[in-house]
Amino acid sequence: MLKMEYNSARNKLNIPEYGRNIQKLIEYAISLEDREERNKIAHAIVIVMGQLNPQLRDITDFKHKLWDHLFIISDFKLDVDSPYEKPTSLTYKVKPKRVGYPSSAIKFRHYGRIIEQMIKEVVVLEDNAHKEQMVLNIANFMKMLYVNWNKDSVSDEVIFEHLRILSGGALAVKADTRLAQPVDLPMKTVAKKGASNQQRSRARMPNNGNGKNFRKG
Repeated sequence: MLKMEYNSARNKLNIPEYGRNIQKLIEYAISLEDREERNKIAHAIVIVMGQLNPQLRDITDFKHKLWDHLFIISDFKLDVDSPYEKPTSLTYKVKPKRVGYPSSAIKFRHYGRIIEQMIKEVVVLEDNAHKEQMVLNIANFMKMLYVNWNKDSVSDEVIFEHLRILSGGALAVKADTRLAQPVDLPMKTVAKKGASNQQRSRARMPNNGNGKNFRKG
């Protein structure tokens, strides 16, 4: 009688992407007593692993990655001569260092940290003409960001005041400066659709023979 083999009774797949047959081949290689034979089998397995996962070819030094995967699947029990430094179980148990995250508060979140960094760079500029143009560019950009965030209009004076606060009073625009109006594409689209609907409605209305549509009332 054929004995059924269930996944629940099988060994855990250390890297499922390679499948159970690769893991069985590696287990077979571990069982070989002849080191030279183990080396031949290991090289052949690595070639098959590369064919099963061609996307690894896009990774820098993908062969090194395949050999690392070979040892991981073997639970680091495979004793063969690798062309690369052999990884150990400790290599993958050590946690990476915690990545530092900036904790400084942003004064106006809708402008973001990049605007604050841009302002710092412009504050120290020595070329007055270039500095003046950069201040105007930043103010226009701030207005666009504000409108995108608030979905409403904003006066230039509000933007100028925010610029003053963010620069610590170091930057200001010339008197009587008017900022560009951010383009409100959604509203234009709605207006255009409304006009089209009116035109279609008029086209469907019966006319009195003089080319004019009848109107109620």
